[in-house]
Amino acid sequence: MWYENIQNFINNNAWLKITIDAYLVFIVITFIIFLIAYSKKTFFLIVSLLLIFAINFVAHFLDLGLSSKLYDFISFAALIFTIVVLAPDFRNIINYKQDLKEKFMSSSEKTKTEIADAVMYLSSKKIGAIITIEGHNSLDQYAERAIQLNAEVSKELLINIFIPNTPLHDGAVIVRGNKIRCAGAYYVLTQHNELDKTTGSRHRAGLGISEVTDSLTIICSEETGKISIATEGFMIPITDRDKLMEYLEMFVDKK
Repeated sequence: MWYENIQNFINNNAWLKITIDAYLVFIVITFIIFLIAYSKKTFFLIVSLLLIFAINFVAHFLDLGLSSKLYDFISFAALIFTIVVLAPDFRNIINYKQDLKEKFMSSSEKTKTEIADAVMYLSSKKIGAIITIEGHNSLDQYAERAIQLNAEVSKELLINIFIPNTPLHDGAVIVRGNKIRCAGAYYVLTQHNELDKTTGSRHRAGLGISEVTDSLTIICSEETGKISIATEGFMIPITDRDKLMEYLEMFVDKK
């Protein structure tokens, strides 16, 4: 049969067999790295799954009857749970066609200035706003359900988006590089128990997205006009424009 001839040809050429073997392993490793980089949620789930598999291996290696049966069930259940939870991420990665250079590009000095100027104006007028700057973790799953803009970042456009009683006022703006990717995006609110009960939904949303991605989110309070930055699960108060620019510079340099 033809497939036996191919198999014999590959087996008789060691260099070809090694090349194919290495390439197949490379595909799997690349896909796993892409998944882990996609979001903190993905990283946590994959690490947890690997830990469960490792414990299961030890239980079988030591021939622990009860533990082996228990962890066989847990491993299977954890695998199914991970596949179900990460299904949207799998789909986004498989369908992902955008140029990575554009995706991970840093914001220019002009873009950072426009954002800072817009935020300071919104703060002075006590206009609520939430602006998220994408890091290496994709925000596609949030952007796809929002209003697509793909417009150059400008102070005027950002201010107009957050004007009260307009359709996009309550959602978040997502900035990728030098473009406003979308407006009207909504995030899962943080469940942080130590937050003050009076903390508004914008701040909870900003903190929530910072807990599952490596983004930086700027929040402007509608009640007080105070500015805060949410990043890596922390909320940082911003007292002036210089401090805001300092954090923007640090975040862009980190990318």
